[in-house]
Amino acid sequence: MFILQLLFWLFVAIVIYTYVGYGILLYAIIKVKRFFQRNKKPFSNTGYAPDVTLFISAFNEKDFVAAKMKNSLALDYPKDKLHIVWVTDGSDDGTPDLLRKYSDVIVHHLPERKGKISAMNRGMRFVDTPIVIFSDANTMLGRESIQRIVNLFGNPKVGCVSGEKRIMDKGSDAAAGAGEGLYWKYESALKKWDAELYSVVGAAGELFAIRTELYRDVEGDTLLDDFIISLRVAQDGYTIQYDPEAYAVETASANVKEELKRKIRISAGGIQAVVRLSSLLNIFKYGTLSFQYISHRVLRWTVTPLCLLLLIPVSYLLAFHEGLFATGMYAVLFWLQLLFYVAALTGWFLENRSTSIKLLFVPYYFFIMNLSVILGFFRYIKGSQSVNWERAKRAA
Repeated sequence: MFILQLLFWLFVAIVIYTYVGYGILLYAIIKVKRFFQRNKKPFSNTGYAPDVTLFISAFNEKDFVAAKMKNSLALDYPKDKLHIVWVTDGSDDGTPDLLRKYSDVIVHHLPERKGKISAMNRGMRFVDTPIVIFSDANTMLGRESIQRIVNLFGNPKVGCVSGEKRIMDKGSDAAAGAGEGLYWKYESALKKWDAELYSVVGAAGELFAIRTELYRDVEGDTLLDDFIISLRVAQDGYTIQYDPEAYAVETASANVKEELKRKIRISAGGIQAVVRLSSLLNIFKYGTLSFQYISHRVLRWTVTPLCLLLLIPVSYLLAFHEGLFATGMYAVLFWLQLLFYVAALTGWFLENRSTSIKLLFVPYYFFIMNLSVILGFFRYIKGSQSVNWERAKRAA
């Protein structure tokens, strides 16, 4: 029983630290840091306004071209310094032809489809501005987003800037939208604290930027290009900063099935990234960056979902030893676990029913997140995840 108890509390500690404890610890460290640096003047260089390239990789995005171009041309940044580049390799729905009607855009197109990474590597050879800003075709940027990102690059120690992904809130969302929206709000808080401590650990592909000179061609089989690109910039000794007011808005996944498909791909890519960026696990070399990386990313993509899975049989055995219907601690904790999964099942039942009680979908979304890691692991092991564009269907 002692071994089972030890395993139980180890699993519980890892799960709590991953999803709650790290946030609490991070906030506490930030409060201490603010106290000791209360008299330090913040870095400011708001006059920095270099030429920038808004870089959009797209595959068959004709339905979004008009909206994306209208949004891009309305951004609050000097028009003569904002260069818009689309790379549309493999698109056969008329996307390149629609884009060529705009005099303010440069289009690089090849009929052959080799995947997003190949398109990015090829397109980056044409970028000659000091800063390149990556964005998705189906996301709309906040009007001041470019300027706010550029302001942070005024600090020479900053090599990458991540914007915020915002999920369009309709007030009464289905499971995918409610869960995803709440998740990203929590992620936003963690990113702000990560950036304040030292560096964000990974950028959101919907909107992020790097110094062009720091871009290195990404391996063609890479699944999470945004994560790999941004973390390699951090490996080079620069920081990744974050401004929540530089944001990209998109609708939630159409349903949890589509969200699960997206999460499985991300999870497979996350495991691939942990393997590919294994040197970042060396806390003696990377210090604070390694601590943040392991706490915020690695545990979520590796150990923690396994701990959640193993907690079920371990807690059952401990509860059975106490008496399943007794009032002992392990019995109570076992039934609380079951209650949580019943709540997740309820979320599944209500999946496509709009409701304003979004808290109902948190257990379901949490379950889907961790299930996707397990499924993503097997997909990574089998090597069956395609590198081609595979966008999840979005809510109307």
